[in-house]
Order: sequence, then C-alpha cells, then structure tokens
Amino acid sequence: MNKLILTLLILFALPLCSSAELITDDFADSTLKNLILEKPESCLNYDFTNTERLTIKLLSLDEIKSETKVYEGMPLNFRVETSVYYNGALVIPKGTVVPARVETIIRSGMNGIPASIIIGGFKFDNIAKIQISDYHEIVGEDRSLWVFPLKWLLTPLPPTGTLTNFIKGGHAKLRKNGIIEIYYYPNILKQVPDDTDVI
Repeated sequence: MNKLILTLLILFALPLCSSAELITDDFADSTLKNLILEKPESCLNYDFTNTERLTIKLLSLDEIKSETKVYEGMPLNFRVETSVYYNGALVIPKGTVVPARVETIIRSGMNGIPASIIIGGFKFDNIAKIQISDYHEIVGEDRSLWVFPLKWLLTPLPPTGTLTNFIKGGHAKLRKNGIIEIYYYPNILKQVPDDTDVI
C-alpha cells in the first residue's frame, strides 16, 4: 500500500517539476533599472581587538515629539557640543554640524512596550564612516515593567487581567537642544599584519 502511494506521488510530482519556469520580477527590473545604488562600505583589514573609543556629544538641532510625526530617511542635524581630542590633536571641533537620518521607527505596542527611533548615518568630514558608531537609539518609557506584574495580579479576576493589554508604551522623543552620545573609534582602521588570515 505504501509503495502504491509513493508511486502515485512521484507520478504527480514529475510533471510539476518539469513545468517549472524562471519567473522575473518586472516591477523590480523597471524601478531599479536606471537607479544608482550605493554599495555598503566594507573594510576587511582592521583590528577588532582595539576597543579604544572617544565619546562625541551631539546637541540636537531638530525635534522629534512622537514616532508618528517622523518617517524613515528623515534628515536630522546635530551640532558637536564639546571638542574631541585624540593624542593631543583636535579631531572634531566644537560647533561642527553633523547631518544624520532616521533609520528605523518602531511604534509603541500593547502591554507597555515602548516606541523606539534609531538614528544613523552620522557624517563627519575627514573621518571614515566605519570609525563612527553606527546608530543611536531613542527609546520611550518602558511601561511593561509594571504592566506585566499588574496583569498577573489581576488574572484571577476575569477579565481585568486582559484589560492591561491595552496599556501602550511611551513615545520616543528627542527634544531640541537635547544631547545624545555616539562614539569615535580612532584605531579601528589599523592594518592587520599580512600573515594574519582575515575572514
């Protein structure tokens, strides 16, 4: 009986396999045809063992009141609050305007899960992109720390425990003149010796 079922399955599957054809994505081909795409910067010869970093304090020139009023790719501007020195040399002077952008927006969720806005793409003159930390995350108030204990406390009294599901987390906000911190890694581009295999 098992051999009969297996034989029937093979007989029905063979025509399906032979009729498979290559499907092309016409929409992607037409929209990306004349678009110049930026290739991500990759650096394979650097020293991961050197973790020295310097803090860059940035003052926000823009304001984000709620994650509903921003969009991914939105340009933001910051100003360097304090000069950054390395080995006695000025690397980033105070007052330098630093452009950035909103990378990701995560809306606040039920059960007190907070909203989050990830800012990235910080650009400095004369500093390689790989030497600057990739992003800074702004997180709203995490109400889940008291919502979950409250939910378990109210669970024996139906349906009061499930009503706590509707408590949302706090909004992610960035005030004008608010300060964020990112990091500068001065030695990350140090060349690895030639006899070392880098993957």
